[in-house]
Amino acid sequence: MAMMALLTGTVLAQSNPTIGSVAASNLRDVKFTWVVESANQRELAKINRDFANSMRFKTSLVEMEEPFKLRMESTVEDSTVIFIVNGPKKLIRIPRTGLTQREDVSGAPGKRQTFFDFGLLTPSLFQNYFTGTFVRNETRGDLNGLAVFDVKYVPSLNDKTRHRIWVDKAKKVVIKREWYGQDGVLKATFRLGAHTQSNGAWIPTRITVYNADNAVAGSSRFEGVVANRGIDDSRFSVN
Repeated sequence: MAMMALLTGTVLAQSNPTIGSVAASNLRDVKFTWVVESANQRELAKINRDFANSMRFKTSLVEMEEPFKLRMESTVEDSTVIFIVNGPKKLIRIPRTGLTQREDVSGAPGKRQTFFDFGLLTPSLFQNYFTGTFVRNETRGDLNGLAVFDVKYVPSLNDKTRHRIWVDKAKKVVIKREWYGQDGVLKATFRLGAHTQSNGAWIPTRITVYNADNAVAGSSRFEGVVANRGIDDSRFSVN
């Protein structure tokens, strides 16, 4: 009996996916227009002020490239705002006013934006940045069959923020994400859907965010999604 239990446990352990096995190793870059469809500032403010402000931009051109390169170009009234993260370096530029602000965010992961924020898992995220621990294979409701992981920052980043994610193991995309603050309290839940395939990679095209009260705080869609076409490195310059 003891031997049978040991063998069963070994088989189950071998069948459990690792975070590396659900990361999209074929996703090198992606580009799309992020369109905010609804943004309830009162409900968004319950998540946090920075997140609420990010939903004030009605449309943004988003470009991302492995590893850790992101550019967002948004228009607010008559001003263009350019936001770039390249590795540990962050830049905000408003050409109309001449404002340029640079920051080293290597020790502040909460100030960085990555593929993860858009429901995408890439290998570089789990190389000295995040850890991913398998929790279970979901068996309930519309999430049945998805792999559940807890995602945390590596200890050296000294940030106790945690995410619980539900991942489609075949498409290697996040379907649901729960965001817990450093105090362990749920801040927001994200539901991602309408995934589309572009050059071999699956990308979500709709995101709905709920606050801790389970109230819909905002929704958005991604238009003109193109992956793995290559993006000029100069687009991510922080100089």
